[in-house]
Amino acid sequence: MPSLARRYDLDWLRIGAFGLLILYHLGMVFVPWDFHIKTAHPVHWLTAPMLLLNAWRLPLLFLISGAASRILLAKTGSAVRFARDRTRRLFVPLVVGMVVWITPQPWVDLTVNHGYQHGFGYFWVHDNWHLNDRLGVSTPTWNQLWFVAYLWVYTLVAAVIAAVAPVERLQTWFDAAFGGVRLLVLPFVWLATTRILFADRWPENHGLVADWYAHLTYGFAFAFGLMLGGTRTLWPLIARWWRLAGASAIVAGLVVVAVNLSLADADTLSPLGLAAVRAVRQVQCWGAIIGLLGLAQAYLAHDHPWRATLNAAVFPAYIAHQTIIVVGEYWLRPFALPAGAEFAFLLPATIAGSAAFYLLGRSIPSLRPLIGLNSGRPVAPGRPRTSTAAPLG
Repeated sequence: MPSLARRYDLDWLRIGAFGLLILYHLGMVFVPWDFHIKTAHPVHWLTAPMLLLNAWRLPLLFLISGAASRILLAKTGSAVRFARDRTRRLFVPLVVGMVVWITPQPWVDLTVNHGYQHGFGYFWVHDNWHLNDRLGVSTPTWNQLWFVAYLWVYTLVAAVIAAVAPVERLQTWFDAAFGGVRLLVLPFVWLATTRILFADRWPENHGLVADWYAHLTYGFAFAFGLMLGGTRTLWPLIARWWRLAGASAIVAGLVVVAVNLSLADADTLSPLGLAAVRAVRQVQCWGAIIGLLGLAQAYLAHDHPWRATLNAAVFPAYIAHQTIIVVGEYWLRPFALPAGAEFAFLLPATIAGSAAFYLLGRSIPSLRPLIGLNSGRPVAPGRPRTSTAAPLG
């Protein structure tokens, strides 16, 4: 398999996308949606910007991860080595995260929402290993690390396909199938059709097994990214149409926000109306993805002294950030602060805590593989280098 050049534009897009994801999870504390812990003072207007991110943030991350996986697959030159590397960089941190880093989250959830009376130490020793939800929360859990579990499974499937299928022939088929305006139309048709037909039949549950609608969406996005990482014909099309796609995403997003904020309950929509809203949501989703890919290609296809460090820090920050948010809000609740004051504390605390988690982890060789870092030297800011993609993309 021929070597593929590193895409700095995708690195920057990945860094930005995970930064938005951290902000999104912080916003979940304040919007009136289900989350592990909630502020006592919901901020209803925050629903609008959250809805503007909701449709495309995860498909974009899976697509970027697929593209990075294709580049890494070409770099390793072997499906077996690729699968071994992805297991080391994804599955090991996933297991360690479930055993150590994530466990404060279900304890806070149980304590705040289910009247759990024991401290964290007792919970970790006695109640975190039930393999059921008899206390009110499934334990052990992977919470936000479900993304890592799905990504690991998708990369193993990709390794199997690469081992048995003619990749270059698949690439030729892909480039032809999604050439021209089909690049905009066919993915939209897939995403809209699956959402209309299967979102209610198989509601997204992040449990991996039988999460069929999620796999139809995120598996498609990963597979599309896998092939996009090896194409030379579709990037010029993205460069041609990204502004149109981005504009359509903005318009569609505003429609989705207006409809959601005007309805007290989605059940008030007729089946046809619900299907129409879901179709518009997928215009928002795919338009935003093409728009952001084009924007990054146009303006971010260059290196910078901080790129390698930020790229390496993304996965450790992803592991740590939600625990910091949940525990931070748990500590703040007794003070009954206004929502703005809570946010003003949680945002810098999350950034600082995630950075500290990365910096400490990278400085201790035995911890590096446990937070998804390679076993080499830390990446020092100010020294650009071409490195293998970090495990989430």
